[in-house]
Amino acid sequence: MSASGGTKAIVAALAANLAIAVSKFVAFAFSGSSSMLAEGVHSLADSGNQALLLVGGKKAQREATPQHPFGYGRERYIYAFLVSIVLFSVGGMFAIYEGYEKIKHPHEIEHWYWPVGVLVFAIIAESFSFRTAIKESNPLRGDHSWTEFVRRAKAPELPVVLLEDLGALVGLILALGGVGIALLTGDGVWDGIGTVCIGVLLVLIALVLAAETKSLLLGEAAGTDEVRKIETAIVDGDTVTRVIHMRTLHLGPEELLVAAKIAVRHDDTATEIATAIDAAEARIREAVPIARVIYLEPDIYSETEAAKGPDPAATPGGPVQPATDH
Repeated sequence: MSASGGTKAIVAALAANLAIAVSKFVAFAFSGSSSMLAEGVHSLADSGNQALLLVGGKKAQREATPQHPFGYGRERYIYAFLVSIVLFSVGGMFAIYEGYEKIKHPHEIEHWYWPVGVLVFAIIAESFSFRTAIKESNPLRGDHSWTEFVRRAKAPELPVVLLEDLGALVGLILALGGVGIALLTGDGVWDGIGTVCIGVLLVLIALVLAAETKSLLLGEAAGTDEVRKIETAIVDGDTVTRVIHMRTLHLGPEELLVAAKIAVRHDDTATEIATAIDAAEARIREAVPIARVIYLEPDIYSETEAAKGPDPAATPGGPVQPATDH
């Protein structure tokens, strides 16, 4: 997996979640706290999710085959989508069910120091994991907000780990609040309410992850900045005079397909056009290194056809389609 896949953040989250899961299950066994059980299942599900991300990154590195000529880069999107399903079902729905049962049949928390101690330990461990994910994400995030980063990122691993860690920290605080109020009031219903809140939080995070990874699976275009760089690189002002229209598609987080119809002069020879196309491809790869699959089709620009508007069928002619970020 490439550096942008956030392997360090995934491994840090995996180690933290495994340690936390064990401690939570031990606390549940001694205290009977449903919040602890829900949090233990959540941490176990998170550990499985990080394992899925690592497997997806490994599978995505396979070489292209005749059956899959564009490679396996989208494996990372598939496994990230599976993470959202696991988080929704094993994490969120289980917590909601467990909380409902606790509210319906409350019982007093025993050995309160177990759940409280484990929750404090878990908050510290998750904070270190979250800090690692933030440090790994900052160079890629640039000047964008965290919301924009999650929505715009083409590599799914870091947004997944960030949202998981954020959900884990908020969930731990909710669990600590539920256990604390239950201890203060002597009413175990509060432990169940905290558990339901954890479940709702996990379901919401899972839905966000599912929406983002679904968009990546469907196929997203390059970002606005990358499209602008590609357009600039294509035109040399001599043989290639303009871009008639262009389409881009991410075949994976680090592999971009570029297909464009370009305008050439009507009196250029085939050799001159072929040479110009080769030079344009080289400039594109220099400007945007992830543009690895490039198809450039030469044509004669027509003012009449261009006047018809941006209809892709009205070619040659028609302005370049404006790029929009997801």
